[in-house]
Amino acid sequence: MGALFCDRYYSQNHYPVMLPEVLDALSPKDGGVYVDGTFGAGGYSRAILDMADCMVYAIDRDPDAIDRACLVKEEYGSRFKFLSGCFGDVGMLLSDAGVDCVDGFVLDVGVSSMQIDQLERGFSFRFDGLLDMRMDNSSDVQTAADIVNNYDAKDLANIIYEYGQERLSRRIAKAIVSRRNEKEFKTTGDLAEVVRSIVPKKPNDKIDPATRTFQALRIAVNDELGELDRALSASEDILTDGGRLVVVSFHSLEDRRVKNFLRDKSGSVDKGSRHLPVQCYEKDPAIFELPMRNKAIKPSKEEVEENPRSRSARLRYAIKLPCSVKGGNQI
Repeated sequence: MGALFCDRYYSQNHYPVMLPEVLDALSPKDGGVYVDGTFGAGGYSRAILDMADCMVYAIDRDPDAIDRACLVKEEYGSRFKFLSGCFGDVGMLLSDAGVDCVDGFVLDVGVSSMQIDQLERGFSFRFDGLLDMRMDNSSDVQTAADIVNNYDAKDLANIIYEYGQERLSRRIAKAIVSRRNEKEFKTTGDLAEVVRSIVPKKPNDKIDPATRTFQALRIAVNDELGELDRALSASEDILTDGGRLVVVSFHSLEDRRVKNFLRDKSGSVDKGSRHLPVQCYEKDPAIFELPMRNKAIKPSKEEVEENPRSRSARLRYAIKLPCSVKGGNQI
């Protein structure tokens, strides 16, 4: 498949992470129907359409993606259709498009490089932009500024700790509340400065001290973990027998959810302690087969060198079993 991965899938502002591995796991076939749940700039969609004479339904909540989707539509015609919305609503979106089931569902979870690089979106503290972080720019969705300027210290600390895994979450929340009493937060640089005043910079650590707090706020604003849970659940219904679920995640909160979902839906169970009496109970029917025994695939060394943002990426995939299959696959 090496010849397939040409420069047209990659650009300065768009790098489809682990593209060879994604296509290998998805294994597009002629006549198949596939869902690219996180369209972005269309790297996955284009590669899938080039690899097989198939149909791709692409989903994205970002209004900016519509123009990019039009370019793909011009190139691939009726084999491509864009669905505006959240990938967690994939079942409803496909139903509205008249689609009952698909042969593959791929997700690249998290914020895209293009969104990070747009200072007006407020995802990154590398630029001093507005403290926004909304993926869909919807007026009825609260911004990161709404959260830091209005939530009480306890709720702020809970968000920063749960979604950012930041051990200094309480001190950061207290500092945020203290500062906003004097002047409300409006920009990413403003918030990053306060966080850096609390979180010490570790020697030789390339990760900015504000990273975990910004991650937490972004996840909270966009309900990213809820979206992922809904999409995983929907995969059971939208995939045909033999259909493939492929998920690329970028931090442990996402990856743990995917891993646990696939473990549970493959019929695997916790055997418990060998020091306790054996528990006898009936397993739930297995929904998925796990070719990699639920082990995560990591990006190649070459990819990480070319695109450092891919260093934390983890890919897991599963194959939908026929409905009649009982029992499970051991991990």
